[in-house]
Amino acid sequence: MPPDTTVEPQQTALSGVARVLVHAGKLNARTAEDLARSARERKTGFVSAVVAAGALKPDELAHALSGALALPLLDLNAVDTQKLPRNLLDAKTTAQYQVIVLGKRGNRLFIGAADPTDQEAVERIKFATQLTPEWVIVEYDKLMRQLEAQGQSATEVLESLAGEDFDFDVSDDTTASPEAEISTEVEDAPVVRFLQKMLIDAINARASDLHFEPYEYNYRVRFRIDGELREITQPPIAIKDKLASRIKVISRMDIAEKRVPQDGRMKLKFGSKAIDFRVSTLPTLFGEKVVIRILDPSSARLGIEALGYEKVEKDRLLAAIQRPYGMILVTGPTGSGKTVSLYTCLNILNQPGVNIATVEDPAEINLPGINQVNVNDKAGLTFSAALKAFLRQDPDIIMVGEIRDLETADIAIKAAQTGHLVMSTLHTNDAPTTLTRLLNMGVAPFNIAASVLLITAQRLARRLCEVCKKPADYPREALLKAGYTDADLDGSWKPYRAVGCSACNNGYKGRVGIYQVMPITEAIQRVILSEGTALDIAEQAQREGVRDLRQSGLVKVRLGVTSLEEVITVTNE
Repeated sequence: MPPDTTVEPQQTALSGVARVLVHAGKLNARTAEDLARSARERKTGFVSAVVAAGALKPDELAHALSGALALPLLDLNAVDTQKLPRNLLDAKTTAQYQVIVLGKRGNRLFIGAADPTDQEAVERIKFATQLTPEWVIVEYDKLMRQLEAQGQSATEVLESLAGEDFDFDVSDDTTASPEAEISTEVEDAPVVRFLQKMLIDAINARASDLHFEPYEYNYRVRFRIDGELREITQPPIAIKDKLASRIKVISRMDIAEKRVPQDGRMKLKFGSKAIDFRVSTLPTLFGEKVVIRILDPSSARLGIEALGYEKVEKDRLLAAIQRPYGMILVTGPTGSGKTVSLYTCLNILNQPGVNIATVEDPAEINLPGINQVNVNDKAGLTFSAALKAFLRQDPDIIMVGEIRDLETADIAIKAAQTGHLVMSTLHTNDAPTTLTRLLNMGVAPFNIAASVLLITAQRLARRLCEVCKKPADYPREALLKAGYTDADLDGSWKPYRAVGCSACNNGYKGRVGIYQVMPITEAIQRVILSEGTALDIAEQAQREGVRDLRQSGLVKVRLGVTSLEEVITVTNE
């Protein structure tokens, strides 16, 4: 029997993408009919059935449809999917019709799809967006990976998330207002589940902060991962007030007060693990922005080896914390890991025979065996008031969250001079400028010289991903300009650069500390007593072999831990 007498009856039963593939000669009619029947039985799309059966590879299928239908073809791997618009079409529609929004121009909406023949999808998208869909062919497997990544986006979670139960422990730090007690009505199940999912996702992604940000026309959630903010989802803007109220209830804030910033804490329990969160609200033009800081106690128990100190820096720090009295200062910008460094030292010193007291605003990491106090300015419990009380509590080691004023500095220095080891932080750029900052506060030079043992300045740089990092060919001039010497460039090592893969975030995974560890030697004491400048102190420290932050970062580049671009960025003062 001639082939065309069997093909024609089969073709009449085919429609959409199946007919296109048969006409293009990519499938015979009988195979197409079998695949169409299989798709109907399994309630899947025809394209899915073709790929699952191995009849065509995803790239072959995409090229065939692009050529047959004269539609553009796009490689999703070449697109930064984090920057694609997510508020033009809801997640339920994109998942149902297996499409992805690529962009908008005028009244045209560019839609990526593996099957552009779905007329129902066209009408639904037109109705939902009031825009005209323009099809772009994408490969089925890459589209499915992207939809899977977006599948747990906010809209879908709000509508249908069902998972294990979680328990919030309400903080006892403050007293809830009557309005907060009444507001348990806010426990709208989708909002509760959405919040729980965002917190769990943030923990799993190793995020340090979550940002819930309301704008005029959209609402977005961002995570800070390895120091970089990344947009995670854009939930419906209608939930912004409910979500803020829910967070304020479990953080023991006043939900009726939306005009001033508020601070609170909450705890999330899942299984045997409990994670603390510090919560801050801020009134903005279009609602309250909420930032949640994840406080992970395990970070203080990592040990000093995990923080990234080189051997000479680690030995200097360990020698200083074993001294019976004096002051150790850690300096750096917000988010540079100062608290983790201090608590790592306290963890080393935390022994049954030692009395340790800390005053913080607020206490971020809970360590058993250490007496921790939260600052409460309204009640008069300031840093200086807590320090005065500590001195009557027979302490061996005192940790002050931050030295902000002359009164706190004076009491801390007197404690360091009277048999106590005092640790604290300041916000300065490097170790030498910390000493001049104390002088500018009004602390006498002889008090600084007599009490300060060591100053550590630090930054956090992103670690290169061990899976995908590759050697980099930087011009010799660029390496010299960055701070290397001719002797350093002896050819025995090669720098690495970030590449990016599925296991990391744009070529980086995790962070490592960069440190300037400066012991206060007799020579530096003489510079302080002669009222030398920060430059004079820095020059003396260099003569004594103290690496500045840039030099310490360049060591990390030599070791292949981070990239030259990252070091230049974080140490560019």
